Amino acid sequence: MPINNYARVRWMKKAGLYLQEKDPILRALIERYGFYRPSPPTSDGWSSLCRTIMFQQLAGSAASAIQKRWLASYKRTLESGFPSPRQVLNTRSDVFKAAGVSQQKASYLQSLAEHVESGDLDFDELTSLNDQDVITRITQVHGLGVWSAHMFLMSQLRRPNILPVGDLGVRNGMKIAYQVEGVVTPKVASEIGQRWEPYCSAGSWYMWKVADGDQDFFNNPVN
Repeated sequence: MPINNYARVRWMKKAGLYLQEKDPILRALIERYGFYRPSPPTSDGWSSLCRTIMFQQLAGSAASAIQKRWLASYKRTLESGFPSPRQVLNTRSDVFKAAGVSQQKASYLQSLAEHVESGDLDFDELTSLNDQDVITRITQVHGLGVWSAHMFLMSQLRRPNILPVGDLGVRNGMKIAYQVEGVVTPKVASEIGQRWEPYCSAGSWYMWKVADGDQDFFNNPVN
């Protein structure tokens, strides 16, 4: 079942208290940023994964512009919501092209729509599945890999123990915060993340903060 707002806030606070005791580096970051506060989830799972596809391998501003044009082709905006899976399935290739959506991404969006329409991807069901089963369901969609599934688990389902080792931001944050020599590989990231369990989602969020450019923290590393 979905986590209600009270339970969600409670585990986020519990995660902060736990990580403060477990990891001195995270203790310093928690003192600076407060407890884990992820962005609000998208209104629904379908919209969340459409947005994930739209933003793949593009700068945020470029992806936002393309997404806006694409929504406009259905006479929609972010406020009014994404087109339905059936509408996406019925969209001609020239409509995608006119909005700036690549042929590859158009195929991804239609693959997602097919899975939702067929019932193979049921967003209500995802809330009751364990993390690995959610990953398995999402990665059956053409164009959605493990990273996309991790982002969905963290941002949409608010799962507490997700470590996206394929995310460069998380790994760059680890390199800086933990003063790792050389490249932080997914294996090294997994080893670092073990100390955060069962709250890897919160630990990952702080690594994004570091990677985004906290110069004070860079200049005063915690030993």
